[in-house]
Amino acid sequence: MIKIKEISTKKELQQFVKFPFSIYKGNKYWVPPIISQEVESFDKLKNPVFEHADARFFLALKNGTIVGRVAAIINKLEIEEQKVPRMRFGWIDFIDDLEVSKALLEKVTDIGRQKKLKFIEGPLGFSNLDKVGVLTEGFDSISTMITWYNHPYYAEHFKQLGLQAGQKFIETIFYFDSVDITKYKRYADVIKQRYGLRAINFNSTKEVLPYVEEMFQLFNVSYAKLSSFVPISDKQISYLKEKFIKFINPEYIKFIVDEKGKLVTFSITMPSFAEALQKANGRLFPFGFLHLLWAKYHSKSSVFFLIGILPEYQRKGVTAIVFDEFFKTYKLRGVEKMIITPELEDNKDIQLIWKNFHPKVYKRRCTMRKDISTE
Repeated sequence: MIKIKEISTKKELQQFVKFPFSIYKGNKYWVPPIISQEVESFDKLKNPVFEHADARFFLALKNGTIVGRVAAIINKLEIEEQKVPRMRFGWIDFIDDLEVSKALLEKVTDIGRQKKLKFIEGPLGFSNLDKVGVLTEGFDSISTMITWYNHPYYAEHFKQLGLQAGQKFIETIFYFDSVDITKYKRYADVIKQRYGLRAINFNSTKEVLPYVEEMFQLFNVSYAKLSSFVPISDKQISYLKEKFIKFINPEYIKFIVDEKGKLVTFSITMPSFAEALQKANGRLFPFGFLHLLWAKYHSKSSVFFLIGILPEYQRKGVTAIVFDEFFKTYKLRGVEKMIITPELEDNKDIQLIWKNFHPKVYKRRCTMRKDISTE
């Protein structure tokens, strides 16, 4: 008999966050979160994403032992403004027991029906900046800090329970020793001159902070045409500025501005923290922060996180300037590989950015959805 319990205490929230550590213990591909940061991100008084989202967190218990978890999420903006009647579920983990996964999804379904929503879909987070999708290919490659890893049986459980693939994503990699860097420098020089653009590089987080609001505003404009996109609010921008921008090595942030200093393109990459997070095993102290600090400046892999381009500059080659600047930084830092995090399979515009690097698809994932309408 599976019991589904809604969490209501700090102790239970800790249990919710720590549960995956039990089912991925010894797994060399799973990347654990920092427990304290994960707990804080679920604090409805601290994370401004809860201005426009609601979430309930559940644990599955079997004979008194925690065997699964799930977050049932309602994004009010997509429901009320975009008219997408979706009941989201995320942070879903479970042992290989169909009764457990079934009970978790039935709880999500019940809430969705109570709210008169039409379908459930996940794994999804609160917003566009959260992790997304269940892994369906690439189980033998290490994850990243901004993607979910899962056992192969997850997707099989979803299928057996009547869910079908929704949004499909690919993850790719390429190596810099196969890139003609001199070609990009020549092309970057041409584009700079043609449009009167220049690059801004940073040596400290203090230099980045004044640009953060403009950067996320550009992000909102860049992705507005995607049907699933939910804009980032001003309060969310302030929260991200305080919590995450300071975490990124400023050398891995590149801005392109026009002659008037207006931001037309930005890109954020990060050193790969995957191995460092595995060594930290969920804790910054006493030594976890040292592993992360080392990776911040010495990782041989870079993870692509965000890019934004003003619509009027899209498909005009301005990314050549971005890459030229990144190549200079990566050469100094000894970076050998670029990891491109999940991109929608049908987002051809973003894939055009990488075509000359001949990226290799090494992971696939998708959301899973099911109609729950009673009409």
